[in-house]
Formats: sequence, C-alpha cells, structure tokens
Amino acid sequence: MYKLYPPIKPYVKHTVDVQEPHILHVEECGNPAGLPVIFLHGGPGSGCDSSHRQFFDPEVYRIILFDQRGCGLSKPHASLENNHSRALVDDMEVIREHLGIDNWVVFGGSWGSTLALLYAQAFPDRVLGLILRGIFLCRPVDIGWFYQQGASRIYPDYWSDFIKPVKVSERDNLIQAYHDLLIGGNELARLAAAKAWTRWEARCASMKVNDELVSHLGHPRIALSMARIECHYFYNNAFLTDNQLLENIDNIRHIPATLIHGRYDMVCPVDQAYGLHDAWPESSLTIVNNAGHSAFEAGITDALIAATKSLSASLL
Repeated sequence: MYKLYPPIKPYVKHTVDVQEPHILHVEECGNPAGLPVIFLHGGPGSGCDSSHRQFFDPEVYRIILFDQRGCGLSKPHASLENNHSRALVDDMEVIREHLGIDNWVVFGGSWGSTLALLYAQAFPDRVLGLILRGIFLCRPVDIGWFYQQGASRIYPDYWSDFIKPVKVSERDNLIQAYHDLLIGGNELARLAAAKAWTRWEARCASMKVNDELVSHLGHPRIALSMARIECHYFYNNAFLTDNQLLENIDNIRHIPATLIHGRYDMVCPVDQAYGLHDAWPESSLTIVNNAGHSAFEAGITDALIAATKSLSASLL
C-alpha cells in the first residue's frame, strides 16, 4: 500500500496579484523541470497544508499549490469580495501564465474536485489529466445533504452541536442562518458559528474522527475563513447552475481522468462520483471500501498516489 512521500519544502514562493483586492500565495515544490501539477484544496476556504505536497513524487512532478481567495496565506483573509467560482478558475489561468506553463495535471479533492472540473471544462486544452477525490458536484441536493438533512441522520450527536448557534425558529434553512451569523457584526457570535461549522465538517470527514483535524480546523483563523467562504459559496449554490458539471462533460470527455471516492463518505456521498462516472464512462472510478471523505485515510491515500504514479508514467 502506498503512503505519502516524505515531507518537502517549497523551492520558491510567489505572491500573485489577481482581481482586487486579492493577492494569492503560490508555492512550487519538487522538480522544477518535472511534470507540472496543480493541487486544488478543498473547502472552499480551507487553504493548503504542507502535507498536500506529499501526494506526488518530488523527482517526477513540478508541484504547484496555491491558497484560493481569502484563505491560507492569500490576502485579504476571509474576504468574500469578488470571491466566486469563475474567479477561482480565472486565477488558475493567471497562475499558469505567471509560471510559464503550457498545460498541467489538475489534482483536487472535495471542493477541489469541483474547481478542477470547472477549470477543465473552461480550459480543456490546458489539462493533461485529472485526478479527483471525494467528488462534489455542488448541486443543491448535495449541499442540502450535508447542511440540512441527510448526514444529520448519520451523526445526530455531532449535528446537535452544529445547530446550537442557530435559533430554533431559523433551523429550517441552516445555510441562510449561518450566512447571517458569519457576515454579522457580532464578533463573538461570528467566531462561535465558524467553529461550530468547521467542527461539524471535521468530525464527519473520516470513518474514525481525526482529533488533529478537528483541532486544526477549529483554529480561529482557519475556522473563520473556511466557514465564511464555504457558507458564502453554498448560499449562492456555488455560483453554478443546478447540474452544470454534468451538463458540460462533453468538453472534457477526452481528458484522462481518475475518480477516487470513499464508500462511506458522509460529506460527499459516493453517488456523486458514481453519477459523474456514469455521465463520463471514459473516466476511471475507484470506490475505496473502509474509507470516508478524507484524503488521509489509508485506502484513499494509496489510491491517490497510485493515480499520480500511473498518470506520470503515461505522460512522460
């Protein structure tokens, strides 16, 4: 079974100006002359972590990571201004051109899979291959499963903590209620809501609760950016039409694609990966038993690294 590559450090970091007021943090690791791959983190709003560099052979890949608008080391922190799906797609093109890359592999999980599909459908000629984990089609039904009714029935104890910041009279529309709390002027209420939001997601992300992840996402700075940006996107249906990703599959049908999904993913249920593969039979789908949503569960990690190895072997 494959495990993460050893930790590495960036060989260069960039600050890239995009649409005001945003300035993106971008870093490169691995082999400067290697196969370019861009890593797309989840959330939206979670930011990158040093462990995200470790899915790729550093001797083979030129590994590019960036913090999307408003999160991580990008500035301004937790900003919702000019923060929407098409803007993130356009940011990827700015980064590609800034780095002098003609085309690249796109690797993304959860929201990162959504963004990867959006980018590939907008710029198919720039994508050498796709590796997607924890597929999130971002339809209203998919958002509702995790934030209104669905996962609540699997984790009623965690759900009880999630809904505590919301008045009982407002719980029939939790996205709306959280949106109001997270953009409100009461700083203490805003932070409490942010922590409850990220704690819910962290506790559901793997089959066995990862206390380290719960603590990490509960850090006030991370919680605030992730909760505010996620809720902003989901309040606006991710700025997508209801079935946009599936309706535009013909744009990317020719691109080599590996889909990897945990059988017991409670954040993004596996029917999303199955539906994507059904619409796109040219893709390869691996359903990992004994795994949930997290990229760091053993079976998911193994499948992701196998995919990076296989794709590089086919392209080089």
